[in-house]
Amino acid sequence: MKEKNKIKAVIFDIGGVLQLEEGRSKDDLHRGIHESIARFFDLDLDTWFDAIDSVYAKSIEGTIKENTVFRTIARNINSGIRSLQDVLIGTYENNFKRNNELFDFAFKLKRKYKIAILSDQWHASKRALIKKEDARRFNVVVVSCDVGMRKPNPKIYKLTLKRLKMKPEEAVFIDNRDWNIIPAKKLGMKTVLFRNNKQTFRELKKLGVKI
Repeated sequence: MKEKNKIKAVIFDIGGVLQLEEGRSKDDLHRGIHESIARFFDLDLDTWFDAIDSVYAKSIEGTIKENTVFRTIARNINSGIRSLQDVLIGTYENNFKRNNELFDFAFKLKRKYKIAILSDQWHASKRALIKKEDARRFNVVVVSCDVGMRKPNPKIYKLTLKRLKMKPEEAVFIDNRDWNIIPAKKLGMKTVLFRNNKQTFRELKKLGVKI
């Protein structure tokens, strides 16, 4: 491998990669989470979706402030804001499993590489899935609700590279969704479509990434 193309940074997605979805499809997981929340507040699912409809997509896209998200939903379901936050965050925590092996691998990589998180999250799931104690150990953390854009918009990949101070060919991006991998490839980044840890470690090794 030519020195100019040597990998210098590894970028990880969160949902389905660093936080595992426990064998469920994304649609099933998404529905299950929202069913649990609706049940807690004694609402049917359609009523719950109506309550979050005006803020959910805006939250993921980072075009609305966090306090506005929680305040709006709380008002729509006649709940206290703190109670709502606790239920939302707790439900996400209960439906994902921290991929300890991959987190440990990432932190070991930091001895030789820069490591980053690039993830689409709304404000509630971000709090649950990107813990401060984990986030501070990454060189760069880019989350859609914080930066006003989301995957697969090429701009969010470019922003991550800019913050890492890396060229596209110097970074590898790991994600579990084909449609999120495609823009990274087009920019010139190396990519790994995550299926499991063993497969990911093997593909990273082929790219020259070693602990």
